[in-house]
Amino acid sequence: MRKYSRIILIFILVLAIAQTTYSENINSKGNVYVVPIKGEINNATFNFVDDQIKKLNEENAAAIIFEIDTYGGLVDAAIKIKDAIIESNIPTISFVKNKAISAGVLVTIASDHVVMSESSVIGAAETIPNDEKTLSMWRSVLRDTAQLRGIDPIIIEAMADKDIEIPDVIDKGKLLSLTATEAYDLNIAELISSDYNEILDKFEINYSNVTMVDENLQIRFSKIISSPIVSSILLTLGFLGLVIEIFTPGFGIGAAISLIGFGLYFGGNILAGNSGWTEIVLFIIGLILLGIEALAPGFGLPGISGIIIILVGIVLAMDNIQYAIMSLSIAIIVSTFLGIILVRKGYNTKLFKKVILSSKLMSNKGYISSSDKSNLIGKEGRTVTDHRPSGFSIIENEKVDTISDEGFISKDTEVIVSKVEGSKIIIRRR
Repeated sequence: MRKYSRIILIFILVLAIAQTTYSENINSKGNVYVVPIKGEINNATFNFVDDQIKKLNEENAAAIIFEIDTYGGLVDAAIKIKDAIIESNIPTISFVKNKAISAGVLVTIASDHVVMSESSVIGAAETIPNDEKTLSMWRSVLRDTAQLRGIDPIIIEAMADKDIEIPDVIDKGKLLSLTATEAYDLNIAELISSDYNEILDKFEINYSNVTMVDENLQIRFSKIISSPIVSSILLTLGFLGLVIEIFTPGFGIGAAISLIGFGLYFGGNILAGNSGWTEIVLFIIGLILLGIEALAPGFGLPGISGIIIILVGIVLAMDNIQYAIMSLSIAIIVSTFLGIILVRKGYNTKLFKKVILSSKLMSNKGYISSSDKSNLIGKEGRTVTDHRPSGFSIIENEKVDTISDEGFISKDTEVIVSKVEGSKIIIRRR
């Protein structure tokens, strides 16, 4: 009897342990997280994706679905995202919601599985610039990733190199882009679906819930600000603000515009992880040197050094030197063009009239007016200082405060008084 009692007791204990283990397995089902990869792929995108992968690895998530909708972006950032996905310990699924173009192709094929919605497309992964060195490197990265994931590498390479011809798929001279059906037929996509439950069932993922992950405000802000197009606009504002400030006395609207433009440019790139405080320090040193040059006559070492250091700080602030030079070039050309227009129009523009005091203090209103200088109109003279746009000139053997109507006028230039507005004597080159 005791023998049977012991057997029954052991049997009950085994059942209890098994039930506990089963319950633990049920409760250990992890969540599936949907991480968006949308918009331009840059360092901000990488930081966001990398942070999510590290966080979800620690949480033992059941799987990660990367919801992809991008026209591409920086190759360097795409390669770093690819590496982060491959190194993940969690099952990964790339779901192409609308498009995976250019650098988005590499990010897509980096996952364990590829799924596409019915209306989605993938392809057109040509690099810019498309020189032989860059293309060779890019093709090797695509080929290596495709081979790792069991995808025909020549299909993926044809998306980047128009010289590749695949019979019945793509002719030579064209970049390959595929619809969802075409990608499925060529064994790139394993499923065509937009249903997360269907996708997870297809790959036998045991999960509790599907949780959507949203990009926070910092990521959204940094992605927008650090893009090449927006960077060009911000740099243009920065340079244009400097031009306005140089030709208007005091700290006014020009300085405010410049601070906003350059502040957003450097701030966005810092948040995106493209740069640190070193680039800002370089930029400030450059501005200080330009300030020293403005206080000294001529244009010498401080001015040249300041310009060079400012440009270096701006270029280094962006992760991609090529995009940085492009954005900087556009900004310089546009701001120079607009600056010339402002300088030529001078004080006749509404902007200058708003930032410069133009009200008159008349004697009939109780003010003591200065001596009438209207007799100087048409008189000739010579500048004794540089005009930026104000300075001193000798008119009728008298040293007087004068303001240039043509922007910058150098010292020892022959001028003529074009008009007098109260105490302001306006001059132009003779």
